[in-house]
Amino acid sequence: MTDSNKMLKHLIVSVAVTLILVYLSMGNALFDLPLADFLRSNQILLFAIQLVLTLIVIFINRRYFVSGYSSLFHLRPNMDTLVALGATASFVYSITLSVIDLIYYTNAGEYTGETELYFASTALILTFILIGKYLEESARGKTSDALRDLENMSPKTAILLKRGQEYEVGAGEVKVGDLFVVKPGMSFPVDGVIETGTSAVDESSLTGESMPVDKAPGMSVSASTINLSGYLTCRATNVGEDTSFSKIVRMVSDASSGKAPITNSADRISSLFIPLVIVIAVITFAVWIIAGYGMGFSLARAISVLIVSCPCALGLAGPVALMVGNSVGARHGILYKTAQALENTGRTQIVVVDKTGTLTTGSPKVTDIISTQNDIEHRDLLLSIAYALESKSEHPLAKAICSFAEMRFVPVMETSNFEAIPGKGVKADLFVAGKRRTVFAGSEAFIAESLLGSEVPEFDNDFSSRIKRIVAEGKTPTIFASDAGMLGVIAVADEIRAGAAEAIAALHKEEIHVCMVTGDRLATSEAVGDAVGIEPDEVISDVLPEEKANIVEKLRETGRVAMIGDGINDAPALTVADIGIAIGAGTDVAIDAADVVLIQDSLMSAVDTIRLSKDTLRIIHQNLFWAFCYNIVGIPLAAGCYYKAFGWLLNPMFCAAAMSISSIFVITNALRLFFFKKTELCYNDDDEEFSEIDEESLQEDEQEVYP
Repeated sequence: MTDSNKMLKHLIVSVAVTLILVYLSMGNALFDLPLADFLRSNQILLFAIQLVLTLIVIFINRRYFVSGYSSLFHLRPNMDTLVALGATASFVYSITLSVIDLIYYTNAGEYTGETELYFASTALILTFILIGKYLEESARGKTSDALRDLENMSPKTAILLKRGQEYEVGAGEVKVGDLFVVKPGMSFPVDGVIETGTSAVDESSLTGESMPVDKAPGMSVSASTINLSGYLTCRATNVGEDTSFSKIVRMVSDASSGKAPITNSADRISSLFIPLVIVIAVITFAVWIIAGYGMGFSLARAISVLIVSCPCALGLAGPVALMVGNSVGARHGILYKTAQALENTGRTQIVVVDKTGTLTTGSPKVTDIISTQNDIEHRDLLLSIAYALESKSEHPLAKAICSFAEMRFVPVMETSNFEAIPGKGVKADLFVAGKRRTVFAGSEAFIAESLLGSEVPEFDNDFSSRIKRIVAEGKTPTIFASDAGMLGVIAVADEIRAGAAEAIAALHKEEIHVCMVTGDRLATSEAVGDAVGIEPDEVISDVLPEEKANIVEKLRETGRVAMIGDGINDAPALTVADIGIAIGAGTDVAIDAADVVLIQDSLMSAVDTIRLSKDTLRIIHQNLFWAFCYNIVGIPLAAGCYYKAFGWLLNPMFCAAAMSISSIFVITNALRLFFFKKTELCYNDDDEEFSEIDEESLQEDEQEVYP
């Protein structure tokens, strides 16, 4: 039986017994409800029944007494101490008065009915406290349920493929390198790479996105995602606690169990507040006794102070909101590693973003092809030459050109004497139009040096202006030439990540300063910055990896900084920043260095990370404000400060109800976070992808002929 279910059973019994007790003790006197004659005439029996019913409620709620008095004896009183002291005082006082009254009744032979007992108050105090505690446990249970739901998503079995035969084994038995099968409708038991087969995969358990993702051989798959259609064979890469899904569960669990600075502050206030309340209760009792208002009245005021000021709302203000916020974040693919990260992210004033892999996809693609002759045949020849040269290179730009050439099915040309000149370009011998030629590919300086014997480019003015235009647009030109002359230019650019511009606009709307720090050259960086809405003076380019951390450190002097990155080179800056946010497709090094991990490759998720943290902080501040105001108003009222002037008093049972209501308010206010919605991106039908090559512009390029 879970703690929540056990507490619910205790609550049902406690409420039922308390209602009977209230009826017996106050039903006839206050509401003129009927009471059996044998009870009305037999006060000993009536007191005995009330005593037994009160003891039942006390037994059900005994943990508050155990915890409260244990903390008091160790000189570290807690919230349960106030409950235990208040309930004990009212119970002992009621027994004492009952005994005195019964002695008088026995001797005098009559009952005056003027004794004010607090058996019902004792039971009501404990029952209202239990209601508040149950709601608190229910709120905690929502996070626990989220964790259990996550854990239950992980399949318990796997199908291994050995020597062509399928064997069903426990998911924990799969080892790195094993070949396993995933049939349609099954979940992936571990992380892996597809060997054979194609399929659509539901990755909502990781990313929160409902749209399936098409998978093909060579692509990675993650544990607990669902194979929707095809028959797949995969090679295991991460198993057990090393899978992406297991890491997510661990992060959510760690963040839920941690404490944020604002919660620690509330705990410190509570630790000072509780002894102060006990002192106020003692003073209240003494003042009313000295004023001659009698034991019953004075004790009732002291008990009221103890109960009404129980700082449950203060103690719940932060933890419940943090638990709910963390659970909501996990549901939307936002993983705060600690409660402190959840709290601090919302205080971000400056966001530093990397370019490659963050604002852009990190996957360069061909955008322009400029050949020196005005026909498609020569452009295809340029692509064939480029493919022959770049297929020997490992440079990312070379891979982009090769991928484009492969999509166009250009013929393959044989090369010889291939040579790569680091930082400049490549050259090789091949046959062009039946003649053996030495062909070059690289930067302007490299081509100028190879053809003209000078490092200073002296190309045709039109050709140079075209290259400058390409550079100004943030594209990287690769120039091709042979020993017979120029061949043309192929421009490559990194794709702007979908939603990047909207994300930057959203950050600006949140009044957050955005700065881009990148190792790329200035022209390219400014072009990307312009495309996403970052001002040129906020673009810092040509930065070495080790310099990023220094820049972040300097920015921290002007405000709280969040760094968003994805690569190994971002790790130092992620560590130095007040909050490090790693994009989901980032390297393990970046993820380990970050405070927040975004499962999705969307910069808008970073905006949602800050929004959710701000909402959580706002809820915590609202709860703390309510808790303090409640105590500032409630304690003087309970102590009877307004009694002589206005006749205002609080009965202990109403104090218990007020305390419980304050806890309910704090908890329900925190639960509003479950209504948090992710920012949805809207695309117009006429939006153009940055990676698509405009065929008309290519044809226009081919119209220009260069010598």
